[in-house]
Amino acid sequence: MPAGVDRAKLESAIASEERTFAARTTGSRVMFEESKQVLLGGVPISWMNKWVGGYPVFFARAKGSTITDVDGNSYIDFSLGDTGAMAGHSPEATADAVSERTRGSGGITTMLPNSDAAAVGRNLRERFGLEYWQFTLSATDSNRFALRLARQVTGRKKILVFSWCYHGTVDETFVTLVDGMTRSRAGNVGPAVDPSLTTVAVEFNDIEGVRKALAGGEIAAILTEPALTNIGIVLPEDGFLAAVGEAAREAGAVYILDETHTFSAGWGGAGSLFGVRPDMLTIGKSLGGGVPFGAYGLSADMARLVASQPDADYVDTGGIGGTLAGNALSLGAARATLEGVFTRDNFARMIALATRFREGVEAAIERHRLPWTVAQLGARTEYRFRSPQARNGAESAAGADDALDTYLHLFMMNRGVLMTPFHNMALMSPATTEDQVDSHTKFFDEACAAIAAR
Repeated sequence: MPAGVDRAKLESAIASEERTFAARTTGSRVMFEESKQVLLGGVPISWMNKWVGGYPVFFARAKGSTITDVDGNSYIDFSLGDTGAMAGHSPEATADAVSERTRGSGGITTMLPNSDAAAVGRNLRERFGLEYWQFTLSATDSNRFALRLARQVTGRKKILVFSWCYHGTVDETFVTLVDGMTRSRAGNVGPAVDPSLTTVAVEFNDIEGVRKALAGGEIAAILTEPALTNIGIVLPEDGFLAAVGEAAREAGAVYILDETHTFSAGWGGAGSLFGVRPDMLTIGKSLGGGVPFGAYGLSADMARLVASQPDADYVDTGGIGGTLAGNALSLGAARATLEGVFTRDNFARMIALATRFREGVEAAIERHRLPWTVAQLGARTEYRFRSPQARNGAESAAGADDALDTYLHLFMMNRGVLMTPFHNMALMSPATTEDQVDSHTKFFDEACAAIAAR
């Protein structure tokens, strides 16, 4: 029987780690105070305040799988920009392409296509199996546009998502199930309308719930990740994703997979891993090697439906597109990253490293008799403070523990390891090494030993 965590030890350990963090990061603290004079919250985007310790570390350099802060502290980076830098920081292929575009042939954005556009489309088609592609600057935009297209071709207004999902800052997706009812997610900032009017939420892995929601004929699209990733990693049960797709098509709804995080599963993403072909696919974050870029793909059948809408303004003010979308810089970076960094060999190596990471965490959890679990999706791993592993978002949310999050993130940062601030996710890049993984294993074991009940 797991012994669990000694809460008195945990409280004392947090206080000690906070003192250590403050002593190691005086330069970051000064820069944070200065930034508060001109930046709302002291950071360029409010999410950066999610880091523990009272302020984020300010970085000076980032290369490969390592970050150095303004105080000279070096960190093994398993956060990798919350997936945005899954290619590693400034990979050579991407950096060369950016340099060529900005200093060589020139032309960062022109509102004209070039040869990189079709090359990126062909690469994405080969990986994900969908025939036609369009480009954006983020996964959020890709999801927004995909939902608009789905509503247009079906003539329906509502969408279906899974409770505790995350699809970027898309208004309709900020929902959870509360006592069986779809409700706006707690903390949702200024929604244009109550998202329960636009959206039906169902628990992940609940195929009967999906069928029930579809039965009313109101659902234009089902938008889902192949595995939930922003509430811990929640993996699909055998046959679930295929059953969702079948139910969607029987009901005349569009089936959309968001592979933004689940691209970590392998060269062709998690849909390929699980043998699922959607009507549309959205992706962003990592494709540009750190340069903003997103994409959405359509099956041939979906493309024909889109083309059959004579009254829809797809080329001007219909609400799809953006002046900088598909710009030459982003496309050059994406082409170089897809062709030169996210190769089959690199994915195989990244996944092997993630397996090594997961096995090290599992051994420490067992050794210290903690009621925790660790999940893996290709190159992505995450530990969660519950056992057994969650089968839906509600179960995973119930395993959250703010005190343990604070402790483990501080403990790791004070020893030169960065985990994703939003959760305990670790991502492998092509630049990550076995020694770096083993360093985390050592520190994780020490962190567990310090707070485990005896």
